Amino acid sequence: MDDQLDFIYRLTRDETATPYRLNVGDMIRVESLTDENLDRELVIQPDGTITLRLLGQVKAARRTVDELRLELEHTYQKYYKVPAITVTPVSVNTKLEDLRATVDSRVGVGGQTLRARVTPGGTVQLPALGSVPAQGLTLDELKCEVDERYAQDIEGIEVTPMLFERAPRFVFVLGEVPTPGRFPLEGPTTAMQAIALAGGWNIGGNLREIVVFRRAEDWRLIATKLDLRGALLGERPSPADELWLRDADILIVPKIPIVRVNDFIELVFTRGVYGAIPFNGVSIGFAKLSSI
Repeated sequence: MDDQLDFIYRLTRDETATPYRLNVGDMIRVESLTDENLDRELVIQPDGTITLRLLGQVKAARRTVDELRLELEHTYQKYYKVPAITVTPVSVNTKLEDLRATVDSRVGVGGQTLRARVTPGGTVQLPALGSVPAQGLTLDELKCEVDERYAQDIEGIEVTPMLFERAPRFVFVLGEVPTPGRFPLEGPTTAMQAIALAGGWNIGGNLREIVVFRRAEDWRLIATKLDLRGALLGERPSPADELWLRDADILIVPKIPIVRVNDFIELVFTRGVYGAIPFNGVSIGFAKLSSI
């Protein structure tokens, strides 16, 4: 989400496997060798028809040039023994031209390019297609998806997505560190590097049980425990538990057990109920308890 992509549009000019079918906005020339009064240039109207003398409105959209010629030849036989109709394309593939006009940026950055942002819904908005799923896809996978969707309605175009700017990515470091908080992932970052961003670790931090929380693809929360004590203290040069952090990972440096016990004593006996109401019963050795 929030990645910005540049979509570069290119004309393929490849020969199509099927005959071209006329679209709304295409211009054709209808001529008759029998009666020149039938000759005219026509633009296919939004309802997909053209208007001809003697015939009125005739369906032209979604037909090939040869299919339209045969239809007119057959219909005009009511008025002419040999109509001798020809249909000549003048301006075709208007859907492609309209798409090119939409993404034309030659006045600005140049070329036929469209910049789009991945929405919170994980999609990008593209002309003539609307919402296209993008989140979780590689650039090659997204290219295949976009090309296939365009090919269903507009032939002769190829689209190449390019990553223009990554969305801001952050890692959260909590627990026994000098400066806990949120830190930007400006590049590949490991767990030890994240601890360095937080200023290292405090005395009493449990480096054997560092925990990394992250969301899986199905949104389940996964916890991974790391033992980085040997590496951070210079006793183990190649820690097996070191890993690369992802966006929104939470790294926690917990307290060692003795510090947790001391906190419990402070909370319950010094500031808690036993601090407000002195307990004169069995004597408790706090120093001994804190060593558990």
